[in-house]
This record gives sequence, C-alpha cells and structure tokens, in this order.
Amino acid sequence: MTLIHLLQLAKKRKVKLRRSFEKHQFNWLFNSTTLRRHDLILVEAENALQNKFLHEDVAACLSSSDLLVQQGTRLKMDLEALLKNCMMGASVERILIQIPDARFSPAGYSLFSNLMESLNYIGIPARALGWEEKIQSALDQFKPTILLSSDNHEYLRRIDWDVVAKYKSCHKLRVGLSAALEEYESTPLLPRLAWAKAHDIDFFYSYRDEDYVRSRKEYAPFFDAGYQILYIPFGANTLHYFPVAGFERDLNYVLMASRKREHIAYLKNIARQYSGFLDGPGWKQVKHFQFNRERDCYIYARAKVGLNVHLPEQIDWACELNERTYQLAACRVPQLIDHPMLLNKIFGSNSFFIANSPA
Repeated sequence: MTLIHLLQLAKKRKVKLRRSFEKHQFNWLFNSTTLRRHDLILVEAENALQNKFLHEDVAACLSSSDLLVQQGTRLKMDLEALLKNCMMGASVERILIQIPDARFSPAGYSLFSNLMESLNYIGIPARALGWEEKIQSALDQFKPTILLSSDNHEYLRRIDWDVVAKYKSCHKLRVGLSAALEEYESTPLLPRLAWAKAHDIDFFYSYRDEDYVRSRKEYAPFFDAGYQILYIPFGANTLHYFPVAGFERDLNYVLMASRKREHIAYLKNIARQYSGFLDGPGWKQVKHFQFNRERDCYIYARAKVGLNVHLPEQIDWACELNERTYQLAACRVPQLIDHPMLLNKIFGSNSFFIANSPA
C-alpha cells in the first residue's frame, strides 16, 4: 500500500471518527420530553388515522378555528377540481416507475410513489415496478410506453435489461434514468453514459431546476452524448399532505427526515432547549422506523413550526428544494428553514422563517 493510500485511509478514518463523535454528542442533547413522548405521539397519530373521517371531513376543516386549516382546505379543493383527470385522453403514455423498498430508501420510495400517484390522478396511467418484481411480468401486464428508473447500481441491477431490449424490439418503449452528477457521491459519469448507450437508454430526467442544469458545466456530457434531460421538480402530493381538523398545535417543532450531519449544526440548541418530535432513520429515539405517508399529516397538524434543513449542495447551488419544503407548505405548517439558494425563486423571501446560519 502506497503512502498516498495510507494518508487517504487515515483521512477517511479521521472524518468517520469525528462524525461518530458528533452523532454521539448530538443524541445526548435531546430534551428529555422529546425522548419520552416520541412513541406516544406516533400512537396518537395512528389512532387519528383510524378515525380520519372525523379529521378530514371538509365541513370540519372549513369551520376549523385554525385559519391555516381553513385556507389549506380551500386551496386543496381548488387544486383537486383543477387537476382531477385533466390529462385523461390527452396522452397515450403508460408509465412504469421502479419504486424502491422504503426500508432501502425512504426518500426514493416517497418521491417515486408520489410521482406515480400524481400521474394517475391527472389521468395518465402509471404503475409501480416493485423492488423485487420481475420486469417481464410488469411489461406483459401493464404494457408501458415509458420506463423510469434511477441511474444507481442498486436500481439497475434489479432489472433484466435483456428482457427490456427484447420488449423494445416489438413495442414502443422509451427508458429514462435520473441524471446524476459524480460530484455528489455518484460513480464517474462517462462510464455510466457509455452503459446507457450500450443499453439503449432513451433520455435522462432531473429533479433539479432547469436553469441550474443548463448553467452547470458538469452536465455537459449528457448533452454532448445526445441525450435530452427532462425536468421533474419536487413537489407535494396533496393526496397525502394536507391540513386536518381537530388538533391543537402542542408540539414546539416537528422534523421527519433521515438524520444527517447538517442537522447537528442547525438543531443542537433547539433539540436541547425545547421538546418536539423528530422521526426518521438514524435518530436515537427511533428504534424501528416505519415510513407512513398517510400518518404524517396528523403529526404535522400538531406542529407550531416545521424544521427544515437542506444538504450542502442545495445551500451552495440554486438546484432544488427538498420534498419536505413542499409537504410542510401543503400541510400549512410554518417553516423554520435554512437558506437553500432556490428558495427565493420558488417561494419568494416572505414565505418562511429563514435562517442564514445555524446561529
């Protein structure tokens, strides 16, 4: 092993030890009430979900003493009336979307499931390709015209590409993959583009802002290879994220997200001084995380404020806002948020309580 390799290993070990220390320290800073009430809050949300007819009743929501619930309900009704089956008969596409198991990727499960449900709602047939499902049966049963997957090894290895090629030889089918940059913990781009050419991938898509993609030179190889990038920005699936009636805002804050290093800098003082609710993979008080979109709005309904922290690239570049930004807005929860560069373009500067630094 060379000296350079030894130095790289030492550096990685140092970073790993520092992050382990930070995680240990942060987990001990939680307000005791936060730790004690976590499981009870989940049980209460599950019970509310069992009685959702009481909390989601339109008349109850429109007469709620919480003006945010009233406003959010009217907006939801207007949106549903506008979009229900609005594309039915206007498109011949049938879209098959590979959806990961929520235990493997809560974020991937959320965004792909929300996309599938939203397409169906507006009248474009969409179906999940299950995480362990054979592609042959899905193609035969659904007869898609578009297949969406992610340019990630764990996704791609689960699809039999010989079966896809055979199907494409007899049927109209276009295959799209996510346009991922190697700069953000992905594998080198040029070999992935070569693989895409060899496997007859038709296009790429991105969750990121079109102006960002077109202005960033690292995306140039996609266009140089002759590919088109379609833009599918994040949003809120209002079939799951909406205000509900009958709750007091008794939680100082709510954050439902996978625990990341960025949370330490922004949340450690809040987590120590105030009780609230945090849930997701990686948090000390979460023993057995279970992803449940249907339950989330019953927890958000109790939040005085929703906490929201972004990844470094979302802070440094005007590339995207996380799904949580839209979901909290759809649930009518005031947000205490960091300052991702795209925020002002999408929502303006007066929609949130914006923190430009952890302090």
